[in-house]
Amino acid sequence: MDGVLLLHKPAGMTSHDCVSRIRRLLHMKKVGHTGTLDPDVSGVLPICVGKATRIAEFLTGATKTYEGEVTVGIATTTEDASGEIVATKPIDRTITREEIEFVFQQLTGDMIQTPPMYSAVKVNGKKLYEYARAGIAVERPSRLVTIHELTLLDERETFSGDTVSFRFRVTCSKGTYIRTLAVMIGERLGYPAHMSYLIRTASGSFTLDQCVTFAEIEKQVACGEVENLLIPIEKALFHLPKYQIHDKVAEKVKNGAVLPLPSLLHSIEGPILMINEKNEAVALYSKHPAKPHLIKPLKVFR
Repeated sequence: MDGVLLLHKPAGMTSHDCVSRIRRLLHMKKVGHTGTLDPDVSGVLPICVGKATRIAEFLTGATKTYEGEVTVGIATTTEDASGEIVATKPIDRTITREEIEFVFQQLTGDMIQTPPMYSAVKVNGKKLYEYARAGIAVERPSRLVTIHELTLLDERETFSGDTVSFRFRVTCSKGTYIRTLAVMIGERLGYPAHMSYLIRTASGSFTLDQCVTFAEIEKQVACGEVENLLIPIEKALFHLPKYQIHDKVAEKVKNGAVLPLPSLLHSIEGPILMINEKNEAVALYSKHPAKPHLIKPLKVFR
């Protein structure tokens, strides 16, 4: 059983919890996810099963799309609704739609972001949230992220009250913390803020409407048809250039053979998906670093 299972992750579970549950349902050990979603966040979580665990790294770099809510006027320890309140500042003026959209425009593009203390980023082999729970302050590594698009989903023209909440949609690069983005939005408006709701609606080309729930997976397991839920490796990697090989070469590829670079692939710099005559994924190849006239295996799907 090999392929990518698109799970509609429920809120309240860690990504690791989801992987563990799928391992039990499928009675398989080779199961892994392609990018952590915080426990409070629901939505698209691609799960790699069987041989597909070997392609996880080629799926994690894709852009992500989220729909969320910022609550302005309250800051929390975790930058989301699950944390303890650490700062409040009642909204003492009317915030306009124009003002929010201007902030969104300012935050679109490349930016340096520092991950929250309550996150899974590792420092000296330990996750930041482990330091946070122990009350230990450590220097956090900043990273360059890209906000491709940031859109206000609320139709109101003005926002007022002791706290103000509004919905947004964001498409961003891998590694972007939407919790931190919510805090940055509040800072630009002059108030503490936190992310009060979030759902991932897309991970690369995988969208929420393609995802299945645990209930649907359990139903298919009971019917013996769970394989129907899996996206084959070659379809999951549709964004990569493909090169079809006949059966004799496929056998060499399965054994990790170095091959001459086909003339059709001279201009290709990234990974190349080798497929057999049945259009099934056989391996991932790339140009040989020392011998540019050759290609060598990156991953072989035996």
